[in-house]
Amino acid sequence: MTVASLLAYICLALLLQFAAGLGVWLWMRPRPAAALVAAPQADRAAGEQGAWKGWRDFRVARRVFEDSGHTQCSFYLEPVDGVALPAFKPGQFLTFSLPLGEVAGTEAGNAGEVIRCYSLSGFPETRTYRITVKRVLAPPDRKDLPPGRASSHLHDHVHEGDILRLKAPAGHFCIDGETGIPAVLIGAGIGITPMMSMAAWCLAEQPGRPLHFYYGLRNGGEHAFRQQIELLAGAHPQLHMNVVYSRPGPDDLPQRDFQHTGHIDIALLKRSLPHGRCQFYVCGPAPMMASLVPALAEWGVPQADIHFEAFGPATVRLPGTPESLSSAVLEGPLDVRFTRTGRTLAWQGQDRSLLDFAERQGVVLESGCRSGSCGSCEVRLVSGKVRYDHRPDYDIAPGHCLLCVGIPDSALVLEA
Repeated sequence: MTVASLLAYICLALLLQFAAGLGVWLWMRPRPAAALVAAPQADRAAGEQGAWKGWRDFRVARRVFEDSGHTQCSFYLEPVDGVALPAFKPGQFLTFSLPLGEVAGTEAGNAGEVIRCYSLSGFPETRTYRITVKRVLAPPDRKDLPPGRASSHLHDHVHEGDILRLKAPAGHFCIDGETGIPAVLIGAGIGITPMMSMAAWCLAEQPGRPLHFYYGLRNGGEHAFRQQIELLAGAHPQLHMNVVYSRPGPDDLPQRDFQHTGHIDIALLKRSLPHGRCQFYVCGPAPMMASLVPALAEWGVPQADIHFEAFGPATVRLPGTPESLSSAVLEGPLDVRFTRTGRTLAWQGQDRSLLDFAERQGVVLESGCRSGSCGSCEVRLVSGKVRYDHRPDYDIAPGHCLLCVGIPDSALVLEA
């Protein structure tokens, strides 16, 4: 072998080594949140493992304010054990156990852990989860009420490097795979969070699907994910953005910052959406949900094409949906026995749920979201039947029931 050949082999080996190193670096480097790109196939395969059971520790890798008014903060979460995460479905949420009792100045009676559910706001991948939390202030007309305890705790006391306990992604408010049907994503206020996840997934996995995105908020100070949305819209011509400000500020310019003034309502959808079938996904505060969701059905949208998640989903009712089961007339009282406390109480039908009934009678039970999402109030159903006036997001274990949205359908014996 000549010296020239030897040098050529050495150069080739060094080049291959450099290429391999570069590939590893590109694979391992953190992904920019603004890019919102699809996970590699290897990541996806790793995430096909089943969701974990119970609580799992996550470290806050990064926290970023998403709006200029610093009202909405994103938390990037990485598993402490380093094991790949299941790739959640876009639209799902995480359940958190927050130790408010450890916060200095917590009032007596508010100590201990509280359970809260927050929608995932990033692209489904297997390395990092992202949630975005809006600081909940006291209502303008009720300054005597305290601000949101959980959101204040996350904004003021949870920093990079801190550990949070959470359960695996859950929930049935997920976008479908009907690539031939345009999707309409409607998010108001912090309801934008599941829509960001759905939009990112659609653009990556269904690149030819028309996507109509409506985002309602008050003004530019609360405009979250502005840069990310602009990048997505600029890169994907099938994404049609409609930003709606209800109270534009003096520096907010039409067509630059927003496209419409007012609120997201059926009139806006009628004049801005093309004709034809669409799949609707709606998430936002109670007033919008209570008016918009029934209006879609009255417009003629099939109920199978209307998907929604409200802040308190039991308050949203489509036309033709029966009234709450708690208001049904009973032929007589139903006995509800709580085996752990040894108490048997008579259900008269005056309470909204079994949880409300138990608490009114002084039975102390664990609870969290109170809307059928987190599973904190799940108990074993020893005997009897429980029914629900809306499908819980939490997947109830066989032989168990959820007290926060459950109504007795017969005499009950509960392991509680």
